[in-house]
Amino acid sequence: MFPTGVTTALLCPGQGSQNPGMLSPWLELDGARDRVAQWSENCGLDLVHLGTEATAEEIQDTAVAQPLIVAASLLAFEYLPARLPADAPVAGHSVGELAAAAIAGVLTANDAVALAAVRGAEMAAACAAEPTGMAAVMLGAPDEVVAWLRDNGLEAANQNGAGQIVASGAADAIERIVAEPLPGTKVRALKVAGAFHTKYMASAEEALRVHASKLTPSDPTRPLLSNADGGLISSGAKYLDRLVSQVTRPVRWDLTMHTLAQLGVERTIELPPAGTLTGLVKRELKGTVTIPFAVKAPANLEELA
Repeated sequence: MFPTGVTTALLCPGQGSQNPGMLSPWLELDGARDRVAQWSENCGLDLVHLGTEATAEEIQDTAVAQPLIVAASLLAFEYLPARLPADAPVAGHSVGELAAAAIAGVLTANDAVALAAVRGAEMAAACAAEPTGMAAVMLGAPDEVVAWLRDNGLEAANQNGAGQIVASGAADAIERIVAEPLPGTKVRALKVAGAFHTKYMASAEEALRVHASKLTPSDPTRPLLSNADGGLISSGAKYLDRLVSQVTRPVRWDLTMHTLAQLGVERTIELPPAGTLTGLVKRELKGTVTIPFAVKAPANLEELA
């Protein structure tokens, strides 16, 4: 049950939101560099370097982008003003659900970043197995777009709301819809390694399940929304299972935003690397979420306070 009077929700972005140097301002905060160094040791990647000095091309690598994004979100969360409601709901988009899991107490921050590293590495390996890709489809009636994609042998991997659906599947099919869009839509190929959230990620799901089986999840301590159907999840074990199966299943961010509106959320705070989800909220929940806020740097924390 959503607590009475809570109107602020926390949002955790997914892959594609990363940008060069995004950790630099955060590492100036007391204890932040040591925290990221600890996560680096746990996941086998130098997140300090990757978040401060690496190029855009380096951090586009799925194996790098996913743990880096989760680390950025969790690092900023640790410095949020204490006055923010402790029972604010949280939702993540795709890999952002791992950060959401840690914020809700289902996983420790250490485990969430380490799991993101496994997820990213295994998804990158799955992408290398055969040529696949993704494309953003803008505008058009959602049901018609989904049916059109299915007719073209593709899946609606991300139904993001605000007139955006992401197609995922074989590379030649992606090229075809980019060249010949559904009338009334615009289609743009995305710079990603392959077909996320489809059957092509089956090997990644299998490997991720083995790793996740070694974790001991706790039940969430705050309302936690799931990408699978936008619903609230009260079982930590169930949420972890959904995190694993999510890599081969669609992200329903449209349903997630619908639930936020149903729950009476009036304000959203998107954690770093912020911007994408705030834009979707502004367009989809106009008039409902009146204060969508993107935390891009430590200076924004003073505004929240």
